[in-house]
Amino acid sequence: MATENKNLSHYDKATIPNAKNFRFGIVVSEWNSNITHNLFKGAKEALLDCGAIEKNIIKWDVPGSFELVFGAKKMIENQNVDAVIAIGSVIQGETKHFDFVCSATAQGIKDLNVQHNTPVIFCVLTDNTMQQAIERSGGKHGNKGTEAAIAAIKMAALGK
Repeated sequence: MATENKNLSHYDKATIPNAKNFRFGIVVSEWNSNITHNLFKGAKEALLDCGAIEKNIIKWDVPGSFELVFGAKKMIENQNVDAVIAIGSVIQGETKHFDFVCSATAQGIKDLNVQHNTPVIFCVLTDNTMQQAIERSGGKHGNKGTEAAIAAIKMAALGK
């Protein structure tokens, strides 16, 4: 969990490989779209800031976070990308649905990382409240999408 002092949007460009020769897939959950849109915006801006070419950033939408795994799998299989960022937001409700979706999504993304040679970056907020999600998608804690983009660049470079 982010702390008061951790800004998810901070990165040192001097320590990040240039992204101009990489292709990135971004799979975005439509559920909690106000949050996931901001996460996508942060990810895309960071990729572009680090040299990625806009035409080499492919965005696909899926209905919810649970569907991110299949979307990321198809992105890997069909788009010749160097890394995939899976963006979602699951907010605690009154039922155990939250636990099942979070667990399955995390395990599915982990499985893709084990099964494929293309890194899949976990950018799924699993917050207790909408306010926490807002704070981590461009609010007072910065943007987890930015942090995920930096991880995607570093992992794409590692894969080369």
